Amino acid sequence: MNTPTPRLRISGLTVAFGGLTALDDVSFDVARGETFALIGPNGAGKTTVFNAVCGLVRRASGSIDIDGRPAPATPMALVGRGVSRTLQGLGLFDSMTVLENVLVPLGLGTAGGRSLGETDAILAATDQLAALGLAADAARPVASLPYPERKRVALARALVTQPQLLLLDEPAGGLGSDDITDLAAIVRGIAAAGCSVLVVEHHMDFVMSLADRIVVLDFGRVIASGTPAEVQADPRVEEAYLGVEPAA
Repeated sequence: MNTPTPRLRISGLTVAFGGLTALDDVSFDVARGETFALIGPNGAGKTTVFNAVCGLVRRASGSIDIDGRPAPATPMALVGRGVSRTLQGLGLFDSMTVLENVLVPLGLGTAGGRSLGETDAILAATDQLAALGLAADAARPVASLPYPERKRVALARALVTQPQLLLLDEPAGGLGSDDITDLAAIVRGIAAAGCSVLVVEHHMDFVMSLADRIVVLDFGRVIASGTPAEVQADPRVEEAYLGVEPAA
């Protein structure tokens, strides 16, 4: 029986900034429709992994494949390959409306590899806003929305291109418990529809309730991987987060 090609395969990824090695021989696969989490202390290299996938940093060595083919070298080419990303800082344009913000990636001319005209782009953006409960806010300046709703706008903008691989960078950051519960339900729905989700997050309850598998980074290296239960039971993870020496 043939093993399905992973949605994302990272093999031996090493990234260095001057004399600092940010990622050291990092390898993992993300399956189709899987929710996969990258966790680790601040500075562990999690966002650098995202930036490498998106072509924003140069690799010293290693490979990144999307659906069995090398990842494109530039961020602009990712949409056509079915990849989308949210940012820690939202990256919304405060002077624009909610709808205009969601339309921004469709200005690249594709959604899921299809060419879109203006009418189809507006319809796609409107449908995505409705799916996330934001239809009534479409004409509002995005800066006028409460923070949790702006987070949803950022998610809608990432989803409007119909990605097959979604990179979520700290999606639960700054949210209250009810909003985090809602977000988890949304992400489960995204994965159930066949989109692979790679998430970086510090909110451990969110990660453990959501992820199928987890990789733990510390100082740019993989120190643990497995299911949430396996990772929670690994003494190396406790050491990395709490500075607790594992038992001999």
